[in-house]
Parts: sequence; C-alpha cells; structure tokens
Amino acid sequence: MINQTIDKIMTVNPKTVQSDTPLSQAIKLLVDNKISGLPVVDSEGKLVGILTEGDLMWQESGLEAPPYIMILDSLIYLQNPARHEKEVHKVLGKTVGEVMSDKVIIIVANQTVKEAAILMHDKKVSRLPVVQEKGGKLIGIVTQSDILRTMID
Repeated sequence: MINQTIDKIMTVNPKTVQSDTPLSQAIKLLVDNKISGLPVVDSEGKLVGILTEGDLMWQESGLEAPPYIMILDSLIYLQNPARHEKEVHKVLGKTVGEVMSDKVIIIVANQTVKEAAILMHDKKVSRLPVVQEKGGKLIGIVTQSDILRTMID
C-alpha cells in the first residue's frame, strides 16, 4: 500500500484559515476538530502557510532576548536581529498571518505514500498540505496517521 498515491488517502477539503483570521478563532478550530494544524490559504484557495500547535507554543513560551554585548555604549547583537524580530511577532501575534509558518513543505496528489513518508521523516513534519500541481491551490492534507493507516490496510 506504500506505493499508492496520496489522493487515495488524503483528507479532501481540510479545515483552513486565512492570514487575517484571529488566532483565537484558529485555536478554537484546532481544538473543536481535534486537529494539530491548519493550512492557511488566500481568498482563491492558494496555500500561503501553515499554522501548527508548535507555532502556537510561542504564545505561551515567551521570548528570550538574543545574546548581545555592549561596547562603548553600543549594543551589538550576536545573532541576526531579523530572526529575533520574527520571534517577537510570533509571541505577540494576534492573527494567523503573524504566527504561521510561511515555508511549507507540500506534496501533490499523484505522489506516492512512500514519497510522503520520506518527506515527513526528512523534513520532520507531521502533515503535508496537498496542492494542485499547477497553481498551488490546496486540495487536501495528508498526515502521519493517514500513512500509518495504509500500513494496516
């Protein structure tokens, strides 16, 4: 069953949110539907990001100041300040767009379950949005649980 295609095991028309969706609404959607991630789409259904429980943990974990040194009353950061700015947005964010991950690992429907399993393992993700080969429109989602179910069928 590992050679069957993703379109045979994916969840079609998954729950989604948009970038301007309030975080409180997205969290309610996650909890009410007992899911751990939501694809983020634009008004045309094109995938623009993903919101996961891991992204939301920033809200509760807080933020540590980046390491720095002081020389002659000047602050010199030892890490890229742009990275720190992104972390601040994740902690203080009020909308999905401020907290989501915009670098999404995707798969297309005609790829195999084996390819999905390898991708999830290598990229350390537990879900893959399924997009149209042309245009990037979201058509489904496949999770580790979906792949595990194919192993017992």
